Amino acid sequence: MNANHPSSTTSRPPGSTGYSRDVRSLYHKHFSDRRKERQLFATGSFFVTFATVRAITHAIRAERGPFKNITPGGHHIHHMTLGIAGLLMVGYLWMLEIGINEERLSSRTTAAVFGSGAALTLDEFALWLNLEDDYWTRQGRESIDAVALFGSLLAFSALGKGFFTELLRGERRPDR
Repeated sequence: MNANHPSSTTSRPPGSTGYSRDVRSLYHKHFSDRRKERQLFATGSFFVTFATVRAITHAIRAERGPFKNITPGGHHIHHMTLGIAGLLMVGYLWMLEIGINEERLSSRTTAAVFGSGAALTLDEFALWLNLEDDYWTRQGRESIDAVALFGSLLAFSALGKGFFTELLRGERRPDR
């Protein structure tokens, strides 16, 4: 086999032009279907949002940085409220078939909002399970468990075995 041919099994180091071409071709192979791409965007936004909201809540608790609780009129608004609003918005748009079969931008955007809304909501799963504000207690661990379970489901359904196997091997197999 020719080592310069795109279907070569030669591994390329990250940062090389050939490597980025291989990753791009793997992306198109595994995520050209809009449903799979929506799963990928929802998964990515889910984990990024979860990590970000956890960092912000820790900063608020430690009274560091510009972050403060949202307390209009003295009532604390939990971030799951924003997550529920995002999930309702995406559900309504998808019911109208907006962001499902249309251009990629709306498909990617609604999927990302779905992932973020799910993360914001599940990060406070213990609150809606126990009807108590137990974010920083032992029972708050139930939220982490819910995030881990749902996040795993998203990741496995979006990425599957094939994408990572081919990416880590640095090779491409001909389609069968």
